[in-house]
Amino acid sequence: MGNEVLKMRGIDKVFPGVRALQNVDFTLCKGEIHALMGENGAGKSTLIKVLTGVYPKDGGDIFLGENLEPVTIKSPQDAQNQGISTVYQEITLCPNLSVAENMFIGRQKGSIQNWKKMNEAAGAILNELTIPAKPTQQLASCSIAVQQMVAIARAVDMDCKVLILDEPTSSLDEQEVEKLFKLMRDLKAKGVGIIFVTHFLDQVYEVCDKITVLRDGQLVGEYEIKDLPRVQLVSKMLGKELDDMSDIKSENATYEKKEGETPVFTAKNLSSTEAVHPFDFHINKGEVNGFTGLLGSGRSECVRAIFGADRNLSGEKTKDGKQVKISKPIDAMKKGIAYLPEDRKVDGIVGDLSVRDNIVLAYQVLKGALHPFSKAEAYKFADEYIKLLDIKTASADTPIKSLSGGNQQKVILARWLLTHPDYLILDEPTRGIDVGTKVDIQKLVLKLASEGMAVTFISSETDEMLRTCSRLIVMRDRHVVGELTGDDLNQNKIMSTIAGGEKNE
Repeated sequence: MGNEVLKMRGIDKVFPGVRALQNVDFTLCKGEIHALMGENGAGKSTLIKVLTGVYPKDGGDIFLGENLEPVTIKSPQDAQNQGISTVYQEITLCPNLSVAENMFIGRQKGSIQNWKKMNEAAGAILNELTIPAKPTQQLASCSIAVQQMVAIARAVDMDCKVLILDEPTSSLDEQEVEKLFKLMRDLKAKGVGIIFVTHFLDQVYEVCDKITVLRDGQLVGEYEIKDLPRVQLVSKMLGKELDDMSDIKSENATYEKKEGETPVFTAKNLSSTEAVHPFDFHINKGEVNGFTGLLGSGRSECVRAIFGADRNLSGEKTKDGKQVKISKPIDAMKKGIAYLPEDRKVDGIVGDLSVRDNIVLAYQVLKGALHPFSKAEAYKFADEYIKLLDIKTASADTPIKSLSGGNQQKVILARWLLTHPDYLILDEPTRGIDVGTKVDIQKLVLKLASEGMAVTFISSETDEMLRTCSRLIVMRDRHVVGELTGDDLNQNKIMSTIAGGEKNE
């Protein structure tokens, strides 16, 4: 008692139609590194934004230090003035300015800047925190890790008592992560309380003292790191207790493979610019396989590397037994590979275009601008797939942005099915859509596989993966850490593999 630098009690936050936070408590102590964990939509970002004044809270109280009265935080600047600083994944400094200028920008008094004094002060802070940078060097010349350290140094020098690190290691290699962890431990020793938001389990257990888990906007619990084995952390994040696990098998018809059939697609030693460690991969005709793991584990990055959506750094790819070069999406499309991306709003739909135009888009790209098809053909294709997928729309001319999320997703599926791929990649095809449409999409996936199509399926819902996939590639911290088939396809085995094989004791 008396060691807390931050207490959040009964925090509520409501958006139209969504209760983002419900009665959430969070406590941070002096000289503590505290992980804030949860899957996508758990409420982590909302809680941080309430704490930093980006969002006003709709209920609850925030206490700082030994104050018995709750504080009001109206803006990020207000939070900073009260000793709360945030360093985000994306560097928010000015790369064209010097390190010292970035550390003191907006803090000089008067109209004349004493450059010598500023550089000396910056140098003293950099030395104290053992940050490998010179005050006068341009920030852009520093590595991403050092830029983040400079951002942290700026925050700490502004009388920071609570430091929030939001996914600071996402773009760092292992050596840079170690440097950042050393800085975090040094700040901990100086009494700074650190909130560490990350998806990397290994990093949590390496550097943190406590873990708070959120799920669906509610507090699951606060735990000492020594009291929460990794497999238990995974189960609490996913909302699946080990005792409740059941093996879910599909009774759908399966494709009958021919002896000696060549895999539809293989990759050897594949890696990309998105920090995915080299991995091997293959998929057979009529197979549904999937990448599974926690959010941020590298699931989407793997399929983006396969499709050429992210630049490949290493690896070889073969299609139907022949080596191919796939360096961009159009290369993959020409080889019969289709990819439904994770974020349909950003990478999928073209909101102002009609349902018909969205359906024929990929097929037209494949044919080329010099070979347009007729309006009659476009209507024929659109009507065929609207009927096939039971897309609920007033007409093919309706703007796609007017449709529900589930029907938008069906339109994107129709777009790719129209290209007649033999390998279909689906990244979160059922996220944010109603249960009925989810079932429709799952049935469609299994039907396509029974007809010989190869399908890679990614979902945050492990139940859904088990219903659709016959083989799962397990990811953790952007490494492939296991492959599960047969009797190993169950929740228990998935979670223990994600957690690193650790037993539940």
